[in-house]
Amino acid sequence: MTELLEELEQKRQLHNVEAEKHRRIRDELNEKTREWVEKRDALNAKVRELVDQAAKHREVRDEMNAKVREAKDNRDHWNKIVNELNEKAGKVKKENLPKSGPPISRLKKDLKALEFKQMTSVLSKDKEQELIEQMASIQNQIKEREKAYESNEEVKTAVKELREAKEKAEAYHREVSEYAEKAQAAHDAMIELYEQADAVRKEADAAQEAFVANKIHADEEHRAHIENIRQVHDYDKIISGMRQKARKAKRKEDETSAKEEAEKIFDRFKAGEKLSTEDLMALQKSGYL
Repeated sequence: MTELLEELEQKRQLHNVEAEKHRRIRDELNEKTREWVEKRDALNAKVRELVDQAAKHREVRDEMNAKVREAKDNRDHWNKIVNELNEKAGKVKKENLPKSGPPISRLKKDLKALEFKQMTSVLSKDKEQELIEQMASIQNQIKEREKAYESNEEVKTAVKELREAKEKAEAYHREVSEYAEKAQAAHDAMIELYEQADAVRKEADAAQEAFVANKIHADEEHRAHIENIRQVHDYDKIISGMRQKARKAKRKEDETSAKEEAEKIFDRFKAGEKLSTEDLMALQKSGYL
């Protein structure tokens, strides 16, 4: 019995050690699992933040693209008016040109040709002087014709309308460029943020995978812990039962021994022997008194 109890106690202790080991590993894994959950949640929050920022840039981009379209429509509208007014101004100028001499456009073209010749040709002093005089003559003709235009109200009005229309067309063209740049900047920022969100999302997915792996391992350790605890409890029941049975047997053995001793004392009492206090207590305990 004693050897069997010792063997059972040893087995119980082994399972208890195993249970403690699996509990410790489980708790460590659960702590890591919580860390992975926190990291995953933080990364997912960062993803949402980046996506929200990207969405704001997308709104700005779409708004700027809408303004680009509107500015283009206005620019095209005023370019059409510029073409019409340019044709009108040309017609008015033609009608009010001095009857003699070439048109201003021809004079300006000739002047540019002479200026180019002066810059690119090697000329003698006399030839260069002649060229300068020709240029001065053409410039004077241009000024005379422009002066004639400026004194003509119809021409002045046509030129003014054309200039104002060009200014409007150019202003809308600048708006197109400005809004297009802003739209492109917002688009680039949006793309960059989406790329950042994708990178962070991959980190979050990796954290989720690590969380799941740790959780599975922790659950396995928990089951091993519970199984060993169950084994410990089973051994406790067996050991407790055996000890209880041993105590009952010992008690019965003690009672039998006490009864036999009491019978001997009682026989001595009947024989007239004087009994001690201990003898009397033994008789009382065994039920003889």
